[in-house]
This record gives sequence, structure tokens and C-alpha cells, in this order.
Amino acid sequence: MAGQDGVIILGQALQAGMSESAVRRRVASGEWRRLTTGVYLRADRQHTAAVRLRAAVYGAGSEAVAYGPSAAWWHDLIDRPPTRCHVTIPERRTVRARDGVRVRRRDLNPADMLIRKSLPCTALELTVLEAAVDMRDGSVMMDRALQRRTTLAALQAAHERNLGRRGSTAAAALLRSAGEGGASEAERMLHRLLRRVGIAGWRPHVRSCGYEIDVAFTRARLAIEVDGWAWHRDVERFNHDLERQNVLVNAGWHMLRFSWHQLRHDPNRVLGQILAALG
Repeated sequence: MAGQDGVIILGQALQAGMSESAVRRRVASGEWRRLTTGVYLRADRQHTAAVRLRAAVYGAGSEAVAYGPSAAWWHDLIDRPPTRCHVTIPERRTVRARDGVRVRRRDLNPADMLIRKSLPCTALELTVLEAAVDMRDGSVMMDRALQRRTTLAALQAAHERNLGRRGSTAAAALLRSAGEGGASEAERMLHRLLRRVGIAGWRPHVRSCGYEIDVAFTRARLAIEVDGWAWHRDVERFNHDLERQNVLVNAGWHMLRFSWHQLRHDPNRVLGQILAALG
């Protein structure tokens, strides 16, 4: 129980040598609280998000695993738990619907499941793919995972093991963009945004001080640089970008920088910052 946020299932209690009557006595005395059928919480432990997720997964029976945003939170890929618990059960089984729990029926490859902190959940790579297409800023989460936790090849392998799943097409597009680095597509997104709202006076790929500016408003001396996926940027590229920015600022350019993720998920904010700079 100490290793499971104060939660225990009936089968674990029986394996530890307790009897069903001993479990019932603990519930009757208030020492344990019943969360759902066969799942209990020590009365001195708080009903946290971790407890809710454990109850959802343990309560769904054998072979149930956390997936999607719930698994992403469990893998420490995102900071906040989702409002609902996401649980996968085998195709052949059904479970009774519960408030706050989203259940899907799907048979998973054993390579895509693991136990983390005593909780069955989807493996890191499948978690990244599935959560990325369900979350508003999922591409940012995938980018961070590629920087520190996994590789593009591992993500691609997990994707190919699960072709045809819900969100597979969107995940394939994200993987394609990640593999290409995203900078070229980000530039195209910026061009489309500027044209869509009718902002004129800009040109792409303007040279100044020996450097190329991605998009330049020459009369306003506004230079806009566009970045792709962060995991593609090595130290040499990072230092080069810093030097270029300092030279251009000293030459009188006002610099703005936007990422692929900002242009895809928050174009209105990008547009607002550009208009503020032009104003």
C-alpha cells in the first residue's frame, strides 16, 4: 500500500495472507475505504489524482492499463493529470461505466505495455503518440520527449505496430513533421497566416549583415525567425542562432521568434505579437 499511494486490491491482500473477512473488518472499522469493487484505500491517505487513476485501472480488472493523457501524466510527460482517467481493457471484455473514467476496448501489443510505479500503463512511445493527438499542445510534449526520453525511430516503430488505431493519421503527420525538423513547414504556416489576414510589406529570405532573415518587414526593421522542432537543434546551431540574433539587433532590427508549435497551436497569439511589433 505504501508503494501504491495507499491503494490495495483484494487479490493483493489475499496474496499477502489476509482473508476476505479480515478485509471486510478493516472496511467496517473505517481503517480502509472502498473505492470500487475490490479496490481499497487506507483511511489516512488522501484521495489524490494518483489514487483516482489507480482505482480506475485496478477496478477495470486484469490486463487493464492507463493510456493517452493519463499515461502521459504517469510517465511525467505532462505536469497536470487529465480531468478524466483513460483506461484500456482487452477487446473481449466489458466493464461497467464509471463517472470520470473513459474506457476503450483494444488489444495491445505486449511491447506497448509496462508497469510504472506499480501501475500498468502504455509504454512511453505509444503514450507519446496517443497523447499527442488528443492534447492541444501534444506536439510540444512529443518534442520534449524526443529531446530527453526517446528517439524518432522508437516512436516510428510503435506507430507501425499500431497502424489503423484512432488518431493514427494525425500521429503519422506529426512524425513526418518531426522527422523533417519542421522549420520549412513553420515558415509556410507563417506565410499563410500573414496572407490570410492581409498583412503586407513583408518578404521571405531577406539577407542582412551576412545573415538570412526568414521573414522581414524591411521598412519597419522587423525580423521574424521561425524555429522547427527543438530536438533538431544542436549546440552549434543554437550558438549560431544566438550570434545572428545579436548582430541583427545591433544593426537595428527588432527580432521576433516563433516555433512550429506556436504557429500550429496558437496562431492568433503569434499574429498579435507581430501586429504589436509593427504598431
